[in-house]
Amino acid sequence: MRQKEKYIVVTFHSTTEAMAMEKNCKQQKVPGRLIPVPESIAAGCGMCWCTKIEDKETLDQFLKETSLSVQSIRECLI
Repeated sequence: MRQKEKYIVVTFHSTTEAMAMEKNCKQQKVPGRLIPVPESIAAGCGMCWCTKIEDKETLDQFLKETSLSVQSIRECLI
C-alpha cells in the first residue's frame, strides 16, 4: 500500500469554480491538479485542486492575484 503524503487541498462550491481554477492554474503554471475530494473532507462539488505542501506560497500568491472563489483551503493526507 502506498504511504499517504500531506498535500494542500482547495475545495469549491461548484464544478464551474473547480474548472476555472484548473484553467487559470494551467495558464499561470501553478503546480497541482484537479482530483476527487478525499473522503475525509466534505465539499460542495466533489472536485478539489491538489498541490504539494512546498507549493503553498505559490498557490497563496496566485489566489491573492485572482478573483477565483474557493470554499476552503486545507492540508490533507492523500
